[in-house]
Amino acid sequence: MTHRPEETLSALQARRIALAAQGFGARRSASPGKAQLMRVFDRVGLIQIDSVNVLARSHYLPPLARLGAYDRADLEALAWGQRRKLFEYWGHEASLIPLEHHPLFRWRMDRARAGHGIYGGLRRFAAERTAFIEGVLDDIRRRGPLGASEIEQAGKAKGGWWGWSDGKRAVEWLFWAGLVTTATRRGFERLYDVPERALPAAVVDAPTPRVEDAQRELIRLAARAMGVATERDLRDYYRMEPAETRARIDELFEDGGLIPVAVKGWDRPAWLHPQAARPRRIDARALLSPFDSLVWRRERAERLFGFHYRIEIYVPAHLRKHGYYVLPFLQGERLTARVDLKADRQAGLLRVQAAHLEDHATPEEVAPDLAASLSEMAGWLGLSDVATPDTDFGRRIAQALGQ
Repeated sequence: MTHRPEETLSALQARRIALAAQGFGARRSASPGKAQLMRVFDRVGLIQIDSVNVLARSHYLPPLARLGAYDRADLEALAWGQRRKLFEYWGHEASLIPLEHHPLFRWRMDRARAGHGIYGGLRRFAAERTAFIEGVLDDIRRRGPLGASEIEQAGKAKGGWWGWSDGKRAVEWLFWAGLVTTATRRGFERLYDVPERALPAAVVDAPTPRVEDAQRELIRLAARAMGVATERDLRDYYRMEPAETRARIDELFEDGGLIPVAVKGWDRPAWLHPQAARPRRIDARALLSPFDSLVWRRERAERLFGFHYRIEIYVPAHLRKHGYYVLPFLQGERLTARVDLKADRQAGLLRVQAAHLEDHATPEEVAPDLAASLSEMAGWLGLSDVATPDTDFGRRIAQALGQ
């Protein structure tokens, strides 16, 4: 279906709409707590989990970018505590998602059980080792919550019935199929349990929507979280299929849930959420995780900000352009710099291993705000100081830090 744009937005208008939709520019609380954290989740819909811990695990960083220094224990309580408000599942990638959205993903769980939408190796494993997986599930039902390491130990105790790799594959399939979930974590290790014990009864007993209704709501949530977005942006947010995404967009358009627009400089049509805020200015200051929903779709980041961004964790050190774990710096309504950060916990230092200024920005305008964000992050991480590189820009940052 072809949709005629009802309005043309400038590139700057689109950027401001996107930033406001993601919660940037909003007034910060002096002491953000669980209520403010849940408001972040209400805005962005989900936060991606990632295991890299060179700075802080990625799921802790998006709230810091939007709220300032909050207590990480509050997020852990919301995600894995006795009165949890979040659950883990495959949303974008592995993600923390508000509990009330659990029914919206049951169609994905059902498809995973049928072997659709999951990794090919895992699908083959599930088809070939059905009885084995059922045995793992029975053991979790009896003894859960269990970590993958305990499943390995149980297998060895039973004469090698379970190998480490097979046990891990089994719980990954069970997790994808929604037959187990994360009850809590021990360090970063998931402890798996059945949903009936791990999740509130009201969530487990909530009715399951029709597939089309659940998908339509996910597209609506994606549109609200992005403000203005292309079809591919909407599809990527919750990792939907192309044909289903197009069908749900058409349905939302018919119901007034999406407005077709054009954005100057964008090479494809866009969709505007009808309640999207349209600020005249955004005043933000934030260091962004590489997996922050504002920038996780690199093509969208380039469209919105003219910011070419690639994570270089898997690039050999001598071939990296910007560094190992690089965070874009949001200043006002532009991305003005990028910094490669490492938490040196032994030395008590936040190490800026590299700092790169964007072509459109100047050291004089960026260094003071960047220094303030680095100082805030160091304090939040419990580090006593910030170490900067011996470069022109690095020395500007150090000067702004009072070093």
